[in-house]
Amino acid sequence: MKVAVDAMGGDYAPDEIVLGAIQAAREYINEGVEIVLVGDQVKITQALDRQGNWKELNITVHHASEVIDMHESPGAAVRKKKDASVVVATGLVKQGICDVAICAGSTGAAVAAALFGLGRINGIERPAIATPMPNLTGTTVLLDSGANVDSKPKHLVQNAIMGSIYAEYVLNIPRPRVGLLNIGEEESKGNEQVFSTYPLLKQLNTVNFIGNVEGRDIPKGTVDVVVCDGFVGNIVLKLGEGLASAILQLVKDSIKASGFWTKMASMFVLPALKSLKKKLDYAEYGGAPLLGVNGGFIICHGSSRAKAIKNAIRVAKEFTEQEVVAHIRETIANEGVLNNEE
Repeated sequence: MKVAVDAMGGDYAPDEIVLGAIQAAREYINEGVEIVLVGDQVKITQALDRQGNWKELNITVHHASEVIDMHESPGAAVRKKKDASVVVATGLVKQGICDVAICAGSTGAAVAAALFGLGRINGIERPAIATPMPNLTGTTVLLDSGANVDSKPKHLVQNAIMGSIYAEYVLNIPRPRVGLLNIGEEESKGNEQVFSTYPLLKQLNTVNFIGNVEGRDIPKGTVDVVVCDGFVGNIVLKLGEGLASAILQLVKDSIKASGFWTKMASMFVLPALKSLKKKLDYAEYGGAPLLGVNGGFIICHGSSRAKAIKNAIRVAKEFTEQEVVAHIRETIANEGVLNNEE
């Protein structure tokens, strides 16, 4: 298995990207995983050398002379910069040289590169980012979390199918519960988009649709896959990340401001707090797959450091091993409700 990693994308590229790749290469050294770092060969090699002995690892460098910056128009930049690292990494997947690509740079550029470079699975009109979010019992997959801000009912139906497949095969959730994000559980509630989507989801043969769900159902763990458009999904995702960070900071501040005995008592709950921090840390989840494109593509947080990149490579490995793209192709082809033109 070969994983193409855009080494120039993200706030801390290339050093943190390279470090994460080295950590993953060491962990999977006996599992046949080769990591291809894509970008400026000189800068990547220097970053590799700064980490010490790496040449015995399954890591190679593929040169790309350009980088797409965060401020650039995604579509225009992907078309203009043919030798950009994210474009080249995607091309390696398209050519069959690599099995999956990983990018921590501009999300818009990553989505555009995947769409232009890999194309869509037949029957999928708009790919979606499927982001895992922690809950009380495990993980809930949220999609779309930012690929498309405007979606029609049929796009949400496609998201439901893809999210269900990912939850089943990668997260090992048998018959995952799929909910439509809404302002209430009643079938009659919601805007025109979700009101029209509900009956389409009820017709699906391959999805365990449990009806409308509210935002509070995500952390409670009463649903395994939550479907919404990218505008709402990205707000939910960013709110969740900010809230988790704020809660942890409030706990730390409260302990610091407390008296001696409270500080002493806090030492006994320190392991529990560390466990909570780990569960709420997006870096533990690595990256989110872009579902619906004709190949493996994992999108990481722009501020990803080494731990997140290492875990993104794990996600890429699992995504490829479980043949998620093939499962989506087969299910979409067999699900007749997708012929609905609404």
